[in-house]
Amino acid sequence: MPGLMSLRKEFKGKKPLHGARIAGCLHMTIQTAVLIETLIELGAEVTWSSCNIFSTQDHAAAAIASTGIPVYAWKGMNEEEFNWCIEQTLFFGKDKKPLNMILDDGGDLTNMVLDDHPELVKEIRGLSEETTTGVHRLYDRMKNGTLPLPAINVNDSVTKSKFDNKYGCRESAVDAIRRATDVMLAGKRVVVAGYGD
Repeated sequence: MPGLMSLRKEFKGKKPLHGARIAGCLHMTIQTAVLIETLIELGAEVTWSSCNIFSTQDHAAAAIASTGIPVYAWKGMNEEEFNWCIEQTLFFGKDKKPLNMILDDGGDLTNMVLDDHPELVKEIRGLSEETTTGVHRLYDRMKNGTLPLPAINVNDSVTKSKFDNKYGCRESAVDAIRRATDVMLAGKRVVVAGYGD
């Protein structure tokens, strides 16, 4: 979050993202809400869906939606609703201008655009993908010649691979075990096998 706050401070009033129509498909959480607000403050238009049917924090989605930013996400949606939500993010405003940038997590938005709406590709300046799954999908497309736009592999960036993947995933694994078992881990001995790194 400090990085986003620094960007807001550095570019206050300058709107470097003016003209960007960013469709995002990331977990709709409080942290993502801060990202969305930052993109708006930097001049972008934004529409948002969630990359996971169970990860949306409904209060975060409601807070962003209450400011007039189109958010299509709620916790517990089914697969049909999930795809509908992603499709709603492809066009902006009453004049239905198409997206021109993609922020993706898992590749579902990217695949929908490339497979179902290839006519939109000519307007898209690029995309970013932040997960191993999504990056593998992009590499597959690159190998078979079906990736027609620039893509940034966020997953393998130094800050993501050396910090978020290493420490964030470790924290998430411990948190998931605590929540699933309702057992306090303090003072316990545990063995972790197959985690990697």
